Amino acid sequence: MSVNQQHPDAAVAKENLKHPKGLYLLFFTELWERFSYYGMRGLLMLYLTKTALEGGLGYSVADAALIYGYFTGFVYFTPIIGGWLADKYLGHRRAILIGGVLMALGQFSLFSTPYVGVEMTYLGLLLLIIGNGFFKPNISSIVGNLYAQGDPRRDSAFTIFYMGINIGAFLAPLVCGYLAEDYFATKAVVDGVERVTNYGFQYGFLAAGIGMVIGQIVFNTLGPKLLGDLGLKPVKAENDAETGMPATSKKLTKEEIDRVSVIFIISIFVIFFWAGFEQAGSSLTVYTDQYIDREVFGFLIPTSWFQSVNPLFIVLFAPLTAQLWLFLAKRGKDLSIPTKMGMGMILLGVGFFFMVGAVMERGGDNVADDTIKASLAWLIATYFFHTIGELCLSPIGLSMVTRLAPVTLVSMLMGVWFLAPFVAQIAGGYIASYVEELGALTIFSAIGGFVILAGLILIALTRKLMHMMHGRG
Repeated sequence: MSVNQQHPDAAVAKENLKHPKGLYLLFFTELWERFSYYGMRGLLMLYLTKTALEGGLGYSVADAALIYGYFTGFVYFTPIIGGWLADKYLGHRRAILIGGVLMALGQFSLFSTPYVGVEMTYLGLLLLIIGNGFFKPNISSIVGNLYAQGDPRRDSAFTIFYMGINIGAFLAPLVCGYLAEDYFATKAVVDGVERVTNYGFQYGFLAAGIGMVIGQIVFNTLGPKLLGDLGLKPVKAENDAETGMPATSKKLTKEEIDRVSVIFIISIFVIFFWAGFEQAGSSLTVYTDQYIDREVFGFLIPTSWFQSVNPLFIVLFAPLTAQLWLFLAKRGKDLSIPTKMGMGMILLGVGFFFMVGAVMERGGDNVADDTIKASLAWLIATYFFHTIGELCLSPIGLSMVTRLAPVTLVSMLMGVWFLAPFVAQIAGGYIASYVEELGALTIFSAIGGFVILAGLILIALTRKLMHMMHGRG
């Protein structure tokens, strides 16, 4: 061997420090899917509550919050069905294609509402719910399948993947919100103040649909090169080929049952996190629109733009979080999964107490004058703590499922993981529907206190849950 040649083992070790190129294809695909979803979601509550003359559907805040909650909830219910179909029959990549096409059609249906009728809105929401069920669990499963069990890069990979989610989520409200609330909006001066008299919501939905199409084109064009055969066959078929016996004939071992139980237990705690976190799209959006001082240097920030604050913070702080987990892991001091996730819940709760501060600055809930505004700083602080909490919980949860789930059930159990947001979104919709009746002060303080308590309980259960993970925590 010449002195310039690298020892094969050293070359392999160096290569193993890098993430596979397929991760970045999945990153890009998820970016555009999240651009599509969050572009629509950032407008949905406003679209539902603005009057018909303003280009909306004219629902009350309470009714709109329930519609929003049920829609976003069922978006997280269908992945358990889509994951099961992919594991048994479709394969992950075919499921992603089906989901992407359905979601694009859903966005275009929303776009067509002013020209066809309001029924296209409901068709569009239904297509988005079904399409997400095929897409969401299966792309996450492919990320996990890029890495062998015990690979220390897995948590870091999911944090990088999570950045893709949030770059898309950051750009979407800015682009779609600008189109709907500014570029295609009709404005007039009312009492000396320029106000939007008619919104161009359909153009925001159109942009969201185009984003979905871009992601699918790239994924299906580069997938054969960067992913090879990964995800092409259903897991059942792969196991049949390797073992000569149906995957479904294998009974779960005691250790596998324990690990699956951990997924269910932690998912229950995560319900409380998401019920609070997803107030961003409902009660926090309405409160921001009415009571937060959105004017900066003479520019009135569109309400939908605040949906970009959380993903912006994710993009800024996710690399630091990924490095922190790797730093701790290399030194044998990595925090356990339940501890990380319990910390995330506590941080979310702390964030809500900043919104309590915003309500108190206005003088409490009894101040009806909407010209009295709270400082923007309260809202930004809330989103900051919610973001750091999310980074401690959500990408770690995705990684947890791929660690703990039996190989034949990965996508289905990823769907189970998304059942937590399903329940949480509906619960969150009901919570938001009571803001006007109970008052923002009561709602925000109750959410904050309850989520902190749940986080402390989860941390207290760490030792028991780690035992049930059998070395995969």
